[in-house]
Amino acid sequence: MAPEIKREVTLEIVHVLFLDIVGYSKALTDEQQQLVDRLNQVVRGSEEFREAADADRLIKIPTGDGMALIFYNSPEQPVNCALEISRSLKNSSLPVRMGVHSGPVSAVTDLNDRTSAAGVGINIAQRIMDCGDTGHILLSQRVAEDLQQYSRWRPHLHDLGEVEVKHGERVHVFNFYTDDAGNSDPPKKVVGAKPSHREASAPSTKKIGKTQRPSICVLPFANMSGDAEQEYFSDGISEDIITDLSKISALHVVSRNTAFTFKEKAVDIGQVVSQLKVSHVVEGSVR
Repeated sequence: MAPEIKREVTLEIVHVLFLDIVGYSKALTDEQQQLVDRLNQVVRGSEEFREAADADRLIKIPTGDGMALIFYNSPEQPVNCALEISRSLKNSSLPVRMGVHSGPVSAVTDLNDRTSAAGVGINIAQRIMDCGDTGHILLSQRVAEDLQQYSRWRPHLHDLGEVEVKHGERVHVFNFYTDDAGNSDPPKKVVGAKPSHREASAPSTKKIGKTQRPSICVLPFANMSGDAEQEYFSDGISEDIITDLSKISALHVVSRNTAFTFKEKAVDIGQVVSQLKVSHVVEGSVR
């Protein structure tokens, strides 16, 4: 038997929009196909979708009752796409909900030699979406933290706290809506959650207790080499640490975009802890 060839799995941080048709399983078989065809038509009508697809920077994964769209450039891409889809569905009877998360995935090749992707980034996006009802655009805390850095997004972010999902895991969810897109009503899963869960997940600067998930921010490493061309190397080390830590499901890791807002600034660690509500901060330098 020939020796097995092991290939190194390369992880990338991507931005995932997961969407499905609410009540799909209750529809008749022929109706299900019609629903999927309608959803595909709406998604293909999104300008953000078309631009990413034309640039070959989009992976589309059908899921039977919906799909996962994987964008590579920015967390704003899946949010813009979700807004365009929501506006297209405003006067439609097609019941769709959406979830957005940024996280690690790895590229894979299916049996038809088509490029696809798999990883925890997609799984969490689905769990975020599962917390919603028809019309909701829900975001993970990681995506919300990135968008909070921009004034155009901040008014549309509404913190729902932590929601329990499969296997007792809890995810921190934000409801995203505007005057003409999304669903401003709180999701039923949030309304029906036990008050103690929401209270326990409220941001706090106090020491983390046993029931709270530890969190960490990896600040951009300082380039102390004296060579400005080595800046990419120090940034790369920080990014690699963020990527590796993001693989730990029990740990909340502040996104790269948020962490790098502190780049080349005189940083007070206490201020970082207070501003980002994290329990640990990593800083360093490269010579």
